[in-house]
Amino acid sequence: MGILNLTPDSFSDGGLYNTMEKAIRRVEEMEEEGADIIDIGGESTGPGAPEVKLEEEIKRVIPVLQEIRKRTKLPISIDTYKSELANQALALGANIINDVTALRADPKMAKVLAGSAAQIVLMYSKDNSPRTTIEPKIYTDIIATIKDFFDERIKYAKNQGIDASQVILDPGMGQFVSSIPDYSYEIIQRLEELKDLHHPILIGISRKSFLGGKLKERDQKGLPLAAIAYLKGASIIRTHDIKGTKEFFKNIAK
Repeated sequence: MGILNLTPDSFSDGGLYNTMEKAIRRVEEMEEEGADIIDIGGESTGPGAPEVKLEEEIKRVIPVLQEIRKRTKLPISIDTYKSELANQALALGANIINDVTALRADPKMAKVLAGSAAQIVLMYSKDNSPRTTIEPKIYTDIIATIKDFFDERIKYAKNQGIDASQVILDPGMGQFVSSIPDYSYEIIQRLEELKDLHHPILIGISRKSFLGGKLKERDQKGLPLAAIAYLKGASIIRTHDIKGTKEFFKNIAK
């Protein structure tokens, strides 16, 4: 899953693709590099990021989605927790809604997904709000906590009319879990324990602060962790570095 940030304030590539021409070119590059899914985001959810009004997020995302949908047959994911943006995106051919709040922020989001053919990513986060906080949350058993969270969210989704086949699970990474890096590594180490939930697992290690170092260093540090996550059951690797990830995985296959 290749990441396309349309925000001016993303921690990793804010402002690089916030014009139509640049966004389209980046999608073309990602497809050439071997991306299987394109994930488009119009709002940063990192610590301290400002809230983006619905109208502004729609203005950032919808025109780009319209143009990209004409140019690629790849599945397109929209990274949003707002139901109105999701509704408009699905009408234009988006295939996945990637909700960092796991249907907690907008009570109308579940109804938008119910009865549709789209998939929904439910992501674990220690915070109830869309923007994560810098908090050293302590866990007795991180995987047990995540599984309990997913059990409740999956049940909620089902009760709202979302089919089990639509659900993808993201255990969260970095600050979404805790400012203590060890928990992110533990999730990767124990990822196979989530397989008994019987849903595809998405992992988003790419450029997270728990990796340490500068962005390019984080790309390199994240590659072996992505490979471990895949070997332990992850179905989708969400990354900024499509080319590097593809090449790394090819070398593993050899």
